[in-house]
Amino acid sequence: MYGAGDVRVEERPDATVQEPTDAVVRVTLACVCGSDLHPYRSKPASQKGSPMGHEAIGVVEQIGSAVTGVDVGDHVVVPFGFSDNTCDICADGFHTACPHGGFISGAQAELLRVPQASGTLVPFPADVDPALLPALLTLSDVYLTGYHAAFVGQVGPGKTVTVIGDGAVGLSAVLAAKQMGAERIILMGRHEVRTDLGRRFGATDVVAERGEAGVARVRELTGGAGTHVVLEAVGHMPAYEQAYGVVRSGGVISRVGVPQYTDAPVGSASLWGRNITLNGGPAPVRAYLEEAIRLVLDGTIDPGVVFDAEVSLDDAAEGYRLMDSREALKVLVRP
Repeated sequence: MYGAGDVRVEERPDATVQEPTDAVVRVTLACVCGSDLHPYRSKPASQKGSPMGHEAIGVVEQIGSAVTGVDVGDHVVVPFGFSDNTCDICADGFHTACPHGGFISGAQAELLRVPQASGTLVPFPADVDPALLPALLTLSDVYLTGYHAAFVGQVGPGKTVTVIGDGAVGLSAVLAAKQMGAERIILMGRHEVRTDLGRRFGATDVVAERGEAGVARVRELTGGAGTHVVLEAVGHMPAYEQAYGVVRSGGVISRVGVPQYTDAPVGSASLWGRNITLNGGPAPVRAYLEEAIRLVLDGTIDPGVVFDAEVSLDDAAEGYRLMDSREALKVLVRP
Protein backbone atom coordinates (compact mmCIF):
# COMPACT_ATOMS: atom_id res chain seq x y z
CA MET A 1 0.00 0.00 0.00
CA TYR A 2 1.51 3.28 -1.16
CA GLY A 3 -1.19 5.55 0.19
CA ALA A 4 -4.93 5.94 0.53
CA GLY A 5 -6.59 3.87 -2.17
CA ASP A 6 -3.24 2.96 -3.72
CA VAL A 7 -2.80 -0.81 -3.52
CA ARG A 8 -0.33 -2.42 -5.94
CA VAL A 9 0.74 -6.00 -6.59
CA GLU A 10 4.51 -6.19 -6.99
CA GLU A 11 7.25 -8.78 -7.32
CA ARG A 12 9.36 -8.76 -4.16
CA PRO A 13 12.21 -11.04 -3.05
CA ASP A 14 10.99 -14.34 -1.60
CA ALA A 15 10.50 -14.48 2.15
CA THR A 16 13.37 -16.34 3.83
CA VAL A 17 14.33 -17.59 7.27
CA GLN A 18 16.21 -14.74 8.93
CA GLU A 19 16.31 -15.96 12.53
CA PRO A 20 16.56 -19.51 13.95
CA THR A 21 13.03 -19.10 15.32
CA ASP A 22 11.50 -18.21 11.92
CA ALA A 23 9.43 -20.25 9.50
CA VAL A 24 8.42 -19.51 5.93
CA VAL A 25 4.83 -20.38 5.04
CA ARG A 26 3.48 -20.73 1.51
CA VAL A 27 0.14 -18.97 1.76
CA THR A 28 -2.84 -20.97 0.49
CA LEU A 29 -5.54 -18.51 1.59
CA ALA A 30 -5.41 -14.92 2.79
CA CYS A 31 -7.99 -12.15 3.05
CA VAL A 32 -8.62 -8.44 3.47
CA CYS A 33 -9.38 -7.29 7.01
CA GLY A 34 -11.65 -4.46 8.06
CA SER A 35 -8.66 -2.93 9.84
CA ASP A 36 -6.83 -2.86 6.48
CA LEU A 37 -9.42 -0.30 5.39
CA HIS A 38 -8.18 2.27 7.91
CA PRO A 39 -4.90 2.89 6.01
CA TYR A 40 -6.72 2.32 2.71
CA ARG A 41 -8.81 5.38 3.54
CA SER A 42 -6.22 7.56 5.26
CA LYS A 43 -2.59 6.48 4.70
CA PRO A 44 -0.41 9.38 3.51
CA ALA A 45 1.18 8.86 0.10
CA SER A 46 4.65 7.32 0.27
CA GLN A 47 7.40 6.30 -2.13
CA LYS A 48 7.83 3.08 -0.16
CA GLY A 49 4.97 0.60 -0.15
CA SER A 50 3.91 -1.19 3.03
CA PRO A 51 3.35 -4.99 2.83
CA MET A 52 -0.29 -5.72 3.58
CA GLY A 53 -2.25 -8.54 5.13
CA HIS A 54 -2.12 -10.33 8.47
CA GLU A 55 -4.57 -13.25 8.09
CA ALA A 56 -3.43 -16.48 6.46
CA ILE A 57 -3.38 -20.25 6.38
CA GLY A 58 -0.74 -22.15 4.48
CA VAL A 59 1.91 -24.84 4.30
CA VAL A 60 5.28 -24.60 6.04
CA GLU A 61 8.10 -24.49 3.45
CA GLN A 62 11.15 -23.72 5.60
CA ILE A 63 11.94 -23.66 9.31
CA GLY A 64 14.79 -22.21 11.30
CA SER A 65 17.15 -24.38 13.32
CA ALA A 66 15.42 -23.54 16.63
CA VAL A 67 11.85 -24.23 15.49
CA THR A 68 10.02 -27.08 17.22
CA GLY A 69 6.43 -28.29 17.13
CA VAL A 70 5.92 -27.62 13.42
CA ASP A 71 7.74 -29.06 10.44
CA VAL A 72 8.07 -28.57 6.72
CA GLY A 73 4.88 -29.69 5.03
CA ASP A 74 2.56 -28.92 7.97
CA HIS A 75 -0.69 -27.12 7.16
CA VAL A 76 -1.02 -24.27 9.64
CA VAL A 77 -3.13 -21.36 10.81
CA VAL A 78 -1.07 -18.16 11.10
CA PRO A 79 -2.36 -15.90 13.90
CA PHE A 80 -2.18 -12.18 13.12
CA GLY A 81 0.10 -11.71 16.12
CA PHE A 82 3.26 -13.76 16.64
CA SER A 83 4.39 -14.78 20.13
CA ASP A 84 6.73 -17.17 21.93
CA ASN A 85 3.81 -18.87 23.79
CA THR A 86 6.16 -19.59 26.71
CA CYS A 87 6.49 -16.31 28.66
CA ASP A 88 4.36 -15.29 31.64
CA ILE A 89 2.26 -12.92 29.53
CA CYS A 90 1.41 -15.68 27.07
CA ALA A 91 0.68 -18.03 29.96
CA ASP A 92 -1.85 -15.47 31.17
CA GLY A 93 -3.50 -15.62 27.75
CA PHE A 94 -2.42 -12.25 26.34
CA HIS A 95 -0.23 -13.35 23.45
CA THR A 96 -0.61 -10.06 21.56
CA ALA A 97 1.35 -8.40 24.40
CA CYS A 98 4.17 -10.97 24.35
CA PRO A 99 7.50 -9.18 24.99
CA HIS A 100 9.08 -11.26 22.20
CA GLY A 101 6.11 -10.88 19.88
CA GLY A 102 4.66 -8.53 17.33
CA PHE A 103 2.22 -8.39 14.45
CA ILE A 104 2.25 -10.13 11.09
CA SER A 105 2.43 -8.08 7.90
CA GLY A 106 2.70 -9.21 4.31
CA ALA A 107 0.25 -12.13 4.41
CA GLN A 108 -1.33 -11.01 1.13
CA ALA A 109 1.51 -12.71 -0.71
CA GLU A 110 2.73 -16.07 -1.97
CA LEU A 111 5.28 -16.55 0.81
CA LEU A 112 5.23 -15.23 4.39
CA ARG A 113 7.96 -15.13 7.01
CA VAL A 114 6.59 -15.95 10.47
CA PRO A 115 8.77 -15.04 13.49
CA GLN A 116 8.52 -17.11 16.70
CA ALA A 117 7.13 -19.96 14.62
CA SER A 118 7.18 -22.53 17.43
CA GLY A 119 4.89 -20.44 19.59
CA THR A 120 2.77 -19.00 16.80
CA LEU A 121 1.85 -21.57 14.15
CA VAL A 122 -0.85 -24.15 14.89
CA PRO A 123 -1.20 -27.15 12.56
CA PHE A 124 -4.44 -28.62 11.26
CA PRO A 125 -4.92 -31.89 9.34
CA ALA A 126 -3.60 -31.87 5.78
CA ASP A 127 -6.59 -33.87 4.55
CA VAL A 128 -9.21 -31.43 5.84
CA ASP A 129 -12.24 -30.90 3.62
CA PRO A 130 -11.35 -27.93 1.35
CA ALA A 131 -14.79 -26.47 2.09
CA LEU A 132 -13.61 -25.87 5.67
CA LEU A 133 -10.52 -23.87 4.73
CA PRO A 134 -12.27 -20.46 4.73
CA ALA A 135 -13.56 -21.17 8.24
CA LEU A 136 -10.05 -22.09 9.37
CA LEU A 137 -8.78 -18.85 7.83
CA THR A 138 -11.17 -16.84 10.03
CA LEU A 139 -9.33 -18.27 13.05
CA SER A 140 -6.23 -16.27 12.13
CA ASP A 141 -8.08 -13.11 13.18
CA VAL A 142 -11.69 -12.23 12.39
CA TYR A 143 -13.71 -14.93 14.14
CA LEU A 144 -11.42 -15.14 17.14
CA THR A 145 -11.40 -11.35 17.43
CA GLY A 146 -15.18 -11.53 17.78
CA TYR A 147 -14.77 -14.44 20.19
CA HIS A 148 -12.25 -12.46 22.25
CA ALA A 149 -14.73 -9.59 22.54
CA ALA A 150 -17.33 -11.95 23.94
CA PHE A 151 -14.86 -13.80 26.18
CA VAL A 152 -13.41 -10.76 27.94
CA GLY A 153 -16.88 -9.19 27.93
CA GLN A 154 -17.94 -12.09 30.18
CA VAL A 155 -20.81 -13.20 27.95
CA GLY A 156 -22.65 -16.19 29.38
CA PRO A 157 -26.05 -17.77 29.98
CA GLY A 158 -28.73 -15.29 31.00
CA LYS A 159 -26.80 -12.27 29.70
CA THR A 160 -28.16 -9.74 27.25
CA VAL A 161 -25.63 -8.52 24.69
CA THR A 162 -25.46 -5.65 22.22
CA VAL A 163 -23.06 -6.00 19.28
CA ILE A 164 -22.17 -2.71 17.59
CA GLY A 165 -21.11 -3.15 13.97
CA ASP A 166 -22.31 -5.46 11.23
CA GLY A 167 -18.89 -6.08 9.69
CA ALA A 168 -17.22 -9.47 9.78
CA VAL A 169 -15.88 -8.97 13.32
CA GLY A 170 -19.26 -7.85 14.65
CA LEU A 171 -20.99 -10.83 13.06
CA SER A 172 -18.30 -13.10 14.47
CA ALA A 173 -19.00 -11.59 17.89
CA VAL A 174 -22.68 -12.49 17.45
CA LEU A 175 -21.75 -16.09 16.63
CA ALA A 176 -19.41 -16.29 19.62
CA ALA A 177 -21.97 -14.78 21.99
CA LYS A 178 -24.50 -17.34 20.83
CA GLN A 179 -22.00 -20.14 21.45
CA MET A 180 -21.43 -18.79 24.96
CA GLY A 181 -25.13 -18.98 25.77
CA ALA A 182 -26.24 -15.34 25.64
CA GLU A 183 -29.99 -15.07 26.23
CA ARG A 184 -30.55 -12.08 23.95
CA ILE A 185 -28.27 -10.58 21.29
CA ILE A 186 -29.06 -7.17 19.80
CA LEU A 187 -27.11 -6.41 16.63
CA MET A 188 -26.72 -2.73 15.74
CA GLY A 189 -26.30 -2.51 11.98
CA ARG A 190 -28.15 -1.18 8.97
CA HIS A 191 -27.03 -3.37 6.06
CA GLU A 192 -29.78 -5.94 5.60
CA VAL A 193 -27.69 -8.65 3.94
CA ARG A 194 -25.28 -8.49 6.85
CA THR A 195 -27.87 -8.29 9.59
CA ASP A 196 -29.65 -11.28 8.01
CA LEU A 197 -26.41 -13.22 8.48
CA GLY A 198 -26.31 -11.87 12.03
CA ARG A 199 -29.73 -13.37 12.66
CA ARG A 200 -28.48 -16.67 11.23
CA PHE A 201 -25.56 -16.50 13.68
CA GLY A 202 -27.88 -15.89 16.64
CA ALA A 203 -28.96 -12.25 16.82
CA THR A 204 -32.43 -11.99 18.33
CA ASP A 205 -32.97 -8.31 17.45
CA VAL A 206 -31.58 -5.86 14.89
CA VAL A 207 -31.40 -2.11 15.49
CA ALA A 208 -30.73 -0.08 12.35
CA GLU A 209 -30.80 3.33 14.04
CA ARG A 210 -27.56 5.01 15.03
CA GLY A 211 -26.54 7.62 17.58
CA GLU A 212 -29.12 8.77 20.11
CA ALA A 213 -31.93 7.08 18.18
CA GLY A 214 -30.08 3.77 18.29
CA VAL A 215 -29.41 4.12 22.01
CA ALA A 216 -33.08 4.89 22.63
CA ARG A 217 -34.16 1.84 20.63
CA VAL A 218 -31.89 -0.54 22.56
CA ARG A 219 -33.10 0.97 25.83
CA GLU A 220 -36.66 0.45 24.68
CA LEU A 221 -35.97 -3.20 23.85
CA THR A 222 -34.47 -3.78 27.29
CA GLY A 223 -37.11 -2.03 29.39
CA GLY A 224 -34.87 0.99 29.85
CA ALA A 225 -32.00 -0.92 31.50
CA GLY A 226 -29.60 -1.53 28.61
CA THR A 227 -27.64 -4.74 28.10
CA HIS A 228 -25.23 -6.55 30.41
CA VAL A 229 -22.51 -6.62 27.75
CA VAL A 230 -21.67 -4.45 24.75
CA LEU A 231 -19.27 -5.74 22.09
CA GLU A 232 -17.92 -2.79 20.09
CA ALA A 233 -16.49 -3.95 16.76
CA VAL A 234 -16.11 -0.68 14.85
CA GLY A 235 -13.40 1.46 16.45
CA HIS A 236 -14.82 4.92 15.77
CA MET A 237 -15.95 7.37 18.44
CA PRO A 238 -19.68 7.28 17.56
CA ALA A 239 -19.64 3.51 18.11
CA TYR A 240 -17.95 3.95 21.50
CA GLU A 241 -20.51 6.60 22.46
CA GLN A 242 -23.29 4.19 21.49
CA ALA A 243 -21.60 1.54 23.61
CA TYR A 244 -21.73 3.49 26.85
CA GLY A 245 -25.20 4.68 25.93
CA VAL A 246 -26.66 1.18 25.74
CA VAL A 247 -24.69 -0.66 28.42
CA ARG A 248 -26.50 -1.56 31.62
CA SER A 249 -25.20 -0.10 34.89
CA GLY A 250 -22.64 -2.54 36.27
CA GLY A 251 -22.13 -3.98 32.79
CA VAL A 252 -19.12 -4.48 30.52
CA ILE A 253 -18.05 -2.76 27.31
CA SER A 254 -15.61 -4.91 25.34
CA ARG A 255 -13.82 -3.11 22.49
CA VAL A 256 -12.09 -4.98 19.70
CA GLY A 257 -12.57 -2.49 16.88
CA VAL A 258 -9.14 -0.85 16.42
CA PRO A 259 -9.70 2.58 18.04
CA GLN A 260 -9.39 5.44 15.55
CA TYR A 261 -9.41 7.97 18.39
CA THR A 262 -7.05 8.81 21.26
CA ASP A 263 -9.40 9.98 24.01
CA ALA A 264 -12.34 7.89 25.20
CA PRO A 265 -14.73 9.23 27.88
CA VAL A 266 -14.39 7.20 31.08
CA GLY A 267 -15.70 9.68 33.65
CA SER A 268 -18.79 9.93 35.81
CA ALA A 269 -21.30 10.43 32.99
CA SER A 270 -19.97 7.58 30.82
CA LEU A 271 -18.38 4.72 32.80
CA TRP A 272 -17.22 5.47 36.32
CA GLY A 273 -20.50 6.79 37.64
CA ARG A 274 -22.33 3.60 36.64
CA ASN A 275 -19.69 1.03 37.63
CA ILE A 276 -19.13 0.01 34.01
CA THR A 277 -16.09 -2.07 33.10
CA LEU A 278 -14.16 -1.22 29.93
CA ASN A 279 -12.35 -4.22 28.47
CA GLY A 280 -10.99 -5.56 25.20
CA GLY A 281 -7.96 -5.14 22.99
CA PRO A 282 -6.08 -7.01 20.26
CA ALA A 283 -7.30 -10.61 20.30
CA PRO A 284 -4.74 -13.16 21.58
CA VAL A 285 -5.74 -15.56 18.82
CA ARG A 286 -3.09 -18.09 19.81
CA ALA A 287 -4.77 -18.61 23.19
CA TYR A 288 -7.96 -19.85 21.55
CA LEU A 289 -6.74 -21.64 18.43
CA GLU A 290 -6.65 -25.33 19.30
CA GLU A 291 -10.22 -25.37 20.60
CA ALA A 292 -11.47 -23.20 17.73
CA ILE A 293 -9.91 -25.53 15.14
CA ARG A 294 -11.69 -28.44 16.80
CA LEU A 295 -15.03 -26.63 16.64
CA VAL A 296 -14.58 -25.90 12.93
CA LEU A 297 -13.52 -29.45 12.10
CA ASP A 298 -16.44 -31.04 13.96
CA GLY A 299 -18.96 -28.66 12.39
CA THR A 300 -19.98 -26.82 15.56
CA ILE A 301 -19.22 -23.42 14.00
CA ASP A 302 -18.84 -22.21 10.42
CA PRO A 303 -17.52 -18.66 10.57
CA GLY A 304 -16.24 -18.98 7.01
CA VAL A 305 -19.61 -17.83 5.68
CA VAL A 306 -18.48 -14.23 6.32
CA PHE A 307 -16.56 -14.47 3.04
CA ASP A 308 -18.86 -13.31 0.28
CA ALA A 309 -16.33 -12.40 -2.41
CA GLU A 310 -13.07 -13.82 -3.71
CA VAL A 311 -10.18 -12.39 -5.71
CA SER A 312 -6.82 -13.64 -6.92
CA LEU A 313 -3.69 -12.09 -5.46
CA ASP A 314 -3.20 -10.23 -8.75
CA ASP A 315 -6.57 -8.56 -8.17
CA ALA A 316 -5.99 -7.67 -4.50
CA ALA A 317 -6.72 -3.99 -5.15
CA GLU A 318 -10.21 -4.97 -6.30
CA GLY A 319 -10.70 -6.80 -3.00
CA TYR A 320 -9.97 -3.58 -1.13
CA ARG A 321 -12.35 -1.65 -3.36
CA LEU A 322 -15.15 -4.16 -2.80
CA MET A 323 -14.84 -3.94 0.96
CA ASP A 324 -14.38 -0.17 1.04
CA SER A 325 -17.55 0.31 -1.03
CA ARG A 326 -19.43 -2.24 1.10
CA GLU A 327 -20.08 -4.35 -1.97
CA ALA A 328 -18.48 -7.20 0.00
CA LEU A 329 -18.48 -8.11 3.67
CA LYS A 330 -15.11 -9.86 3.64
CA VAL A 331 -12.91 -10.78 0.68
CA LEU A 332 -10.96 -14.01 0.33
CA VAL A 333 -7.60 -13.76 -1.47
CA ARG A 334 -6.16 -16.76 -3.29
CA PRO A 335 -2.46 -16.42 -4.10
